[in-house]
Amino acid sequence: MNTTQRTMMTKAAVDGAQALREAAETSSAQTKQKFEQMSAAAVDATKAMNDTCLTAAKGVQDYNAKFIEFAQTNIGAAVAFFEQLRTVKSPSEFFELSTNHSRKQFETFTEQARQLATLGQKALTTAERVQLDSQRP
Repeated sequence: MNTTQRTMMTKAAVDGAQALREAAETSSAQTKQKFEQMSAAAVDATKAMNDTCLTAAKGVQDYNAKFIEFAQTNIGAAVAFFEQLRTVKSPSEFFELSTNHSRKQFETFTEQARQLATLGQKALTTAERVQLDSQRP
């Protein structure tokens, strides 16, 4: 093998190594870019899930607070009713008191159910909106 051939082979080897190095660097840069994109998407998804869960938890807290408030109101109404029952002197007075109490409680329960349904719907709608907002670019 003469010097020219060796020089050409050495140059080809150097060129091949250079091409391989460039290909590895390009591949590495592309992999790094894709990894960063995936990491950013994972962070966004985590934030969206966190926001949705926090919003849903707030809705559940509001619902539970209102439910407890209604339970206290209803217990107070029941106690007041039983206190009034102690003063009843006749069956007609008993039926009148019972009828009035039942009517008031029915109206109260109806309003309470409406308010709880509204709170539940509001919590669901808010959680859905937060989730949709977090998915927008």
